Amino acid sequence: MTATTLPSGTFTMADDLTVTRMGYGAMQLAGPGVFGPPKDRDEAVAVLREAVDRGVTHIDTADFYGPQITNQLIREALSPYPADLRIVTKVGAVRDDAGAWVQERSPAQLRDQVHDNLRNLGLDVLDVVNLRVGGGHDGHTPEPGSIAEQFAALAQLQQDGLIRHLGVSTVNADQVAQARSIAPVVCVQNYYNIASRGDDDLVESLAAQGIAYVPYFPLGGFTPLQSQTLDGVAACLGATPMSVALAWLLQRSPNILLIPGTSTLDHLRENIAAATLTLPAAELTELNAIAG
Repeated sequence: MTATTLPSGTFTMADDLTVTRMGYGAMQLAGPGVFGPPKDRDEAVAVLREAVDRGVTHIDTADFYGPQITNQLIREALSPYPADLRIVTKVGAVRDDAGAWVQERSPAQLRDQVHDNLRNLGLDVLDVVNLRVGGGHDGHTPEPGSIAEQFAALAQLQQDGLIRHLGVSTVNADQVAQARSIAPVVCVQNYYNIASRGDDDLVESLAAQGIAYVPYFPLGGFTPLQSQTLDGVAACLGATPMSVALAWLLQRSPNILLIPGTSTLDHLRENIAAATLTLPAAELTELNAIAG
């Protein structure tokens, strides 16, 4: 594979961890409801390979996508992995036989999930593991409470040489601070997009500390973003609304890393096109008003 360089640049999370700000989220490679095999396995493999060919060096995944299927697809498509590719996974949940999401966060359960990721990705050590907590009534709201026991369990696995770096997901600022008191945190992965900006203060705080902020559902998740303002700006710029929404995130703060997901080549190309789009000041002002 011959990779190109993406114009959105890179972000360095640690001395040995530099990734493209435009990444790829592998969740949608699994079947409906992120459960079962993909509709088109060949295209799923092609999407992963094209993402890397186009210069993406940051792939986000989890063994509970499928489950196992997404990680196995990544291994099939990309192993032996390019030297500059970084795979970021997460633990804290599993799937039951019906596909429901089940929280499993005891130290022993987290250890098992780390080993599952290692096995299905075909790796000896994981680049980054995010502790996925929170969820709330909507599945993406942080829930208050201590995460010390769970994060300390991952920190021990880091000391054991199974994980290089740690992150947290679906957390509030207090939980980020608690995790950082146990071990370095290189990234925070929370729900955030142009229409849902509850983490504005956290984005700024993390930027000042040199910590990456990785918004999941940057295009709205299972309910795609809809906005007349977004549509109007896109029409003026000759771009798609989704490309504009991603470009807004890239310009929102230099520590924001994107992981938009898709299972089709056409949509992948549309997402990556956002890396080439610069939003003028007037259009940024319009877009900033979407969240109210």
